[in-house]
Amino acid sequence: MSDSITVIGNLAEDPNLKSTASGIDVVSLRVASAQRWFDKASEKWVEGEPNWFTVAAYRSLALHAAGSLHKGDRVIVHGKLRVRHWKDGDRRGTNVEIDADALGPDLRWGTTAFTREARTEQVDVPDAPADESFPESVPEEKLEETPF
Repeated sequence: MSDSITVIGNLAEDPNLKSTASGIDVVSLRVASAQRWFDKASEKWVEGEPNWFTVAAYRSLALHAAGSLHKGDRVIVHGKLRVRHWKDGDRRGTNVEIDADALGPDLRWGTTAFTREARTEQVDVPDAPADESFPESVPEEKLEETPF
């Protein structure tokens, strides 16, 4: 199964950064995500049982997550869902994992300072095609008419 999923939750532990035998950086995270609703009878917010996800991120995303995120942080994770059933003797279980494509702090709950990493390779970006419907410049008389 490789369905896309987005999860918002809290980190249950600090990111665990390791490298594979071939030298690829991998970070592992545990995210708890619980639904909340307002109970009109008690006039209180109620939090349901959390869903637990193991999140894996690779390469630069792994390095950035390990250097930026900490236990308790509210995060947003987007990636591919992997549901794996396992059996160990008489024990059986299911692991729900996310291979992260994007991962970061939930800015609804705080602020952050973003530092863009410098690219190490030259990337050619083609020029955008000219859009005839959008003028290159706007005459000064039109600027005065624009209500802001």
